[in-house]
Amino acid sequence: MTRRALCLPAAAVLFAVGLSVSADAPAGVAPCALGVSPDGATLYVAERLTRQLAFVNTADGQVRASVALPEEPSGLAVAPDGKRVFVTCQKPLGLVCSVDPAAARLAGTIGVGYGAIGPAFTPDGTTLAVCNQFDDTVTLLDAHSGKPPATVRVTHQPVAAAATRAGRLFVANLTPVGPGDGAVVAARIDVIDLASGQVSSSLELPDGSSCVLGVTVSPDDATVYVTHKLGRYHQPTTQLERGWVNTNALTLIDAKSAQRLNTVLLDEVDRGAANPWSVSCNDTQVVVSQAGTHDVSVIDAAGLRALLDKAAKRHRPLSADDGGEGGTTAEDVPDDLTFLRTVRRRVPLGINGPRALVVVGNQAWAAGYFSDDLARLPLDGGAPTIYPLAKPAPMPEARRGEMLFCDATMCFQSWHSCLSCHPDTRTDGLNWDLLNDGIGNPKHSKSLVTAMRQNPVMSLGVRADAKAGVRAGIRFIEFAVRPESDAAAIDAYLEALRPDASPKLVKGRLSAAARRGKVLFEDAKVGCASCHSGPLFTNEKGYDLGTGTGVDLGRPFVTSPLVEVWRSGPWLHDGRAANMLDVLGKCNPGDHHGHTSQLKPTELADLAEYVLSL
Repeated sequence: MTRRALCLPAAAVLFAVGLSVSADAPAGVAPCALGVSPDGATLYVAERLTRQLAFVNTADGQVRASVALPEEPSGLAVAPDGKRVFVTCQKPLGLVCSVDPAAARLAGTIGVGYGAIGPAFTPDGTTLAVCNQFDDTVTLLDAHSGKPPATVRVTHQPVAAAATRAGRLFVANLTPVGPGDGAVVAARIDVIDLASGQVSSSLELPDGSSCVLGVTVSPDDATVYVTHKLGRYHQPTTQLERGWVNTNALTLIDAKSAQRLNTVLLDEVDRGAANPWSVSCNDTQVVVSQAGTHDVSVIDAAGLRALLDKAAKRHRPLSADDGGEGGTTAEDVPDDLTFLRTVRRRVPLGINGPRALVVVGNQAWAAGYFSDDLARLPLDGGAPTIYPLAKPAPMPEARRGEMLFCDATMCFQSWHSCLSCHPDTRTDGLNWDLLNDGIGNPKHSKSLVTAMRQNPVMSLGVRADAKAGVRAGIRFIEFAVRPESDAAAIDAYLEALRPDASPKLVKGRLSAAARRGKVLFEDAKVGCASCHSGPLFTNEKGYDLGTGTGVDLGRPFVTSPLVEVWRSGPWLHDGRAANMLDVLGKCNPGDHHGHTSQLKPTELADLAEYVLSL
């Protein structure tokens, strides 16, 4: 059987052709990624629920063919010559599927890292970069020479990438890394020098930046655009007006110097632009999909740069040579909800959850992740045209709950959704001062993957269960009143969640170090298992661990579950522990959560390895 995979050695190919989708396909399509052929005639649509790649004619929006994929897709990239389309699959194994568009068939698959997502070609087509979200790496696949893939370690949870003609790859990391109680907590953009295969620099986004989902390079190779949330986590969540809790942003980076030019807000004074996802552009316009509010921002690229250049000439306090104009300074831009008003057009798309977006000439195509359709928007004005990808069908309750979890229009003024602080239902890496346990005591946002099986929930156990937390979140975090059926649907979604296997496992089993750590974990002299017990590794009881400060001093914290703990850092109630060794060592004075002070460094490393394998 012929195996084709980017001219890589046959050993790199894990699967071959001949795969099919089950006849019992789930209701819905969930288009999650888009690409376009070099001639602009065909739109490629990766459909998560049907596990297939659809071919859509851009002239009439009709599906003309589809190719079955081995797993749920997570992203796609079209080779610059158009001869191959490459689709990533995140799990259970990180795969890149090679699709022959001329024959509309799967040619083979390539094994990459765990959590494969966000593939991107270099402009010359020689290299395909794949983000491995759960391995914290990027795989560089040589498309022509057949050299073995290169693996580059990046900061944390890479999910998207874009390459310049000058040989740089800009990699978007989803959430911050480091302690959650640090002076600055922000996600980073890593810059990989493709010639050396090394990270040449790492650019920190503004304080509070998280949920970094989109990155693209302007056609002139001068500017990198990055979409992300800009959380105002230093303030108690007492209101939502004027972006008090969450704002939504587009950061511009100079591609040559790899320095941040500035960060602009996509929101308006009285209306948020929640969950900015994809960004794409042509020579004159930058288009951002706002998945939480079901619309796009169409921004005049030259006008935006002119505004930023003007702001860069002003400094606080405004100098005398400002000419008396006043106006926003460069330092003020990330806080200015009116900055884009003269250069941005905000357009409702008529679809639900536009995550994937691609600009084709003077048109933008967006995919409705929950409405299972496409919207084609003329960028020179006019209304979008909608094209369905599937026949209408009743939405399962869990999927309706996921839709509501991601829908910022439920929220007062549409500033955020549940997803804004819980990307993929996990953590955004920020500490939030919610009012359910007092004020002035921020807590790290928690993963929700096991929440429905825990009682009580929240760090101090202030909610009896996750269902109470869902209803309180709608009322006190989204500042909304919704029917009980909406909360029940979100319950169903959270109940359907299942943890992902740890990247620390070796072929699904504990490593030798983790097995040694398991012995220590279960040793009564160490004491971990006395509290971290049961199927979720929690006895659900509260203890004063000596970690409380301020109004939390002496208060009992509920034992955290350890299932999928590898994905929920930084750790402890305020995120003070940047890594698991910190949890077991410097953040455990007095052995309040495990008798670890007597362990040797190698034993601590083994114990950490086991915990991170759960």
